[in-house]
Formats: sequence, C-alpha cells, structure tokens
Amino acid sequence: MSTPTNDDSHLWVTWDDYNRLIERLSLQVHQSGWEFDKILCLARGGMRVGDVMSRIFDVPLGILATSSYREAAGTKQGDMDIAQFITITRGTLSGRVLLVDDMVDTGKTFTKVYDHLKAQFPDITELRSAVLWWKGHSLATPDYYVDKLPTNPWIHQPFEDYDSLRPHQLEAWIRKGSQS
Repeated sequence: MSTPTNDDSHLWVTWDDYNRLIERLSLQVHQSGWEFDKILCLARGGMRVGDVMSRIFDVPLGILATSSYREAAGTKQGDMDIAQFITITRGTLSGRVLLVDDMVDTGKTFTKVYDHLKAQFPDITELRSAVLWWKGHSLATPDYYVDKLPTNPWIHQPFEDYDSLRPHQLEAWIRKGSQS
C-alpha cells in the first residue's frame, strides 16, 4: 500500500520515517554536548521516542501521562490532564532531565507540563525538551527538534491505525496483513 502524498495540510509518516526521526533527534541531542541524567517522556505520543532514546543514552526513563487530544477521535484538543504520579525506573525525578514528546503542536501541553514539573519536582536542576516535530503555530519552543512544520499539518503517524482498531476486529486485521 502506498503512502498518500504529503502537502501543507497532511504529513504521512511511515515506520521507517518514524524510526529515522528518533535516531536523528538522538544524534542532535548527543552532538549538542548536553549531558542529562534522566529522560521523561509524555505518554502517549512521546513513549516510543522516549523508550528508544533511553536505550541509546542508557539513562533511566520516566513516564508522565498527559491527555488533551480526546475529542473527535483524537483530532481535537480539549482540556489538559496531567497524571498525579510519574513512573520512573530508578530514583525520583531530579537532576538534568530531558523532556521528550513526539511533537509540540500548540505548545499548551509543554507549557503546562514544564510548569507542573518545576512546581512538583524542585530537585530538577535543568529541564530541556526534545521532539520530532515543532509546529509553526506553537507557543512553546523545544530545545531540540528534527523538523519544524510552518504550515502546521496534521501528522499521520504510523501507529494511528490502532486508534480505531478494536479487539473484535483483530482476526480480520491480521488476516488482511498476512495477504500483503
């Protein structure tokens, strides 16, 4: 199946594209020379990015669940929810922390999370951010990013097919995939 054409309104990303973007972001952070103690990813969009970067940099991974894109099948931003607790593999959130997500869209999530972290985790000495995509209309500026998207396209990520797949559909889905 071929990927639709990218334009100013839509960016279609394959799994290979997605993986290369994470690698490019990791290289950019490495080449900056900044050393950090922990990675904190924003779930759900930043989980894959954070997981890979945590493996590459061999640092503990923390996960903070946030949610704002729940309306209209995940295409419309609503009220922002930030989880009360952070899951982290070693210790607590402290020191130099790299905050990772898939994108900065409006910037509302990043701004609220940044303020939340500064208020709730005073042992954070430095907080920087890294994303795959930075949209042009964003009010927040990430420290590291791979692609700046001035036209603010809707990004069709390779895993979004799972947003509408339900357990009762799995058998047909798997059969369809084995015929490719």
